[in-house]
Amino acid sequence: MMNEILSLDATGQAERIAAGDVSPIELLDATIARCEERNPVLNAVTVKFYDMARDAVKAGRVPSGPFHGVPFLLKDFYAHKADTPTTASSALLAGGVMDHDSILTERFEAAGFVIFGKTNVPEMVSIGTTEPLLYGPSRNPVDAEHTPGGSSGGAAAAVAGGIVAAAHANDGAGSTRIPASYCGLFGLKPSRARITLGPDVGESIGGITSEHVVTRSVRDSAGILDATKGAAPGDPYVAPAFSGSYLDSLHRPLSCLRVAVSIDPFFDGCTTDPQVGAQVLKAAALLQSMGHEVSETATPINPAEFREVFTRFWPITVSRAAFGLAAARNTSVAEIARQMEPINQHMISLGIDLPAVQYVTDLVHFQDLARRMGTFFQQVDVMLTPTVIHPAPKLGYYDVDRIGAGRAYDRVMDSFAFTCLANVTGLPAASVPFGHTKEGLPVGIQITAALGQEDLLLRLAASIEKQFRQEA
Repeated sequence: MMNEILSLDATGQAERIAAGDVSPIELLDATIARCEERNPVLNAVTVKFYDMARDAVKAGRVPSGPFHGVPFLLKDFYAHKADTPTTASSALLAGGVMDHDSILTERFEAAGFVIFGKTNVPEMVSIGTTEPLLYGPSRNPVDAEHTPGGSSGGAAAAVAGGIVAAAHANDGAGSTRIPASYCGLFGLKPSRARITLGPDVGESIGGITSEHVVTRSVRDSAGILDATKGAAPGDPYVAPAFSGSYLDSLHRPLSCLRVAVSIDPFFDGCTTDPQVGAQVLKAAALLQSMGHEVSETATPINPAEFREVFTRFWPITVSRAAFGLAAARNTSVAEIARQMEPINQHMISLGIDLPAVQYVTDLVHFQDLARRMGTFFQQVDVMLTPTVIHPAPKLGYYDVDRIGAGRAYDRVMDSFAFTCLANVTGLPAASVPFGHTKEGLPVGIQITAALGQEDLLLRLAASIEKQFRQEA
């Protein structure tokens, strides 16, 4: 029976706990045993605090929220848990212990989740694979020679690998959706500021980062969003208000949607793998058969211009971290960079000397894109694209020592070609599992909607999920 319960989604596990079929401590112990069995191959969980979790359950400190007693993992970035480290998979941060919880951690625990560890990430969460030197690479459960993606690669490997039913993820350029696509999971990036980054983070480079989860089911994503949504005092952005429950909205019927389809990347210099494009067109045909109005529609994006701006902008994410660490430790940025991995050293070299006026100019460009996309979503309801231009590559695909820093960084940009638009414009977007390549690698399709329309994406994703289950 325990293997059956471990195979359920988080909602299903919570239901079995509520029914008395399994106790929270029994499920936690079984999950830890599963982690110890599978993690040596997957390398998904890098920070473990099993005893802390067991003590909380045995002492009755697990709130009776909707996911009461369900084991859970935090991503080793942004979401702090007191008395445990947050390392961002960097030797620069290893060994430090946090003295407080993030607000999101508090909300996960208030929902009843039992947090017992943290998942692997690329150093400083800067690229779309999870191969840090500090902890070693995470591996894709579908094929261990391939990456699970990044930066929430450890989270996706843990969920797809059967360790947990859901895990924390965040998304700054595709970091939830890329691994969801590579691992055959559902991954929603909510609207800008739907979930607070407090108390430690506010601005987050123009608000590009969104917190949430990777899950086995759409209903889990909706239920967890209900439990974690909302601003906190001092947040610089506030998402459009949503009244009601995302989970309850899944039961509302969908009207005929205007769906714009494109398989052309938003960046120039890269092309969509034919097997990925074929799945998107298959999804378009499915949506049309379900009664939606589907048309191939170009987005109001200049691919050459967008790539140029984002290629210049993205290194600021790592450069800012290096600058902050240098100031905190009274040393030079060069010394901090020297202790980072080669891809991050390269990005710091690109970003640290950019003038402030260039940063502001690039943000203005992204705001212009947001205006254009706002107008676009007055004409359509949903945009359907690939999530990533290709299926999960093999480990080492971004190895600077093997292919050089410039080429590796170009590949990093290619991996963001469909995902980063939602980040810089604040739009909600989700990767929905949709088929496999002939080699058996998962393929995700991306659906994007207007600002504040997470409920629409969740309802559409649920209808696609239902269709797949009927066919299975």
